[in-house]
Amino acid sequence: MIELPIILVPGEDGYIVAECPIIPGCISQGRNREEALDNIREAIELCLENRESEGWELPSDYEVVRLPLHG
Repeated sequence: MIELPIILVPGEDGYIVAECPIIPGCISQGRNREEALDNIREAIELCLENRESEGWELPSDYEVVRLPLHG
């Protein structure tokens, strides 16, 4: 089992947008947090199945950091 970072943000249409930033173009949404996470899980699985034919690799090492900004 692997754990991947997911970013959740409210969308303009009231849905929750979910993105996996280490997989190119892996984004989904849902009416609520649970649905958004279910949908991004499905999107990730599809991306991982197709990664070889699409020519990209999942990074083996990464760090998730919160960066405070002034403003």
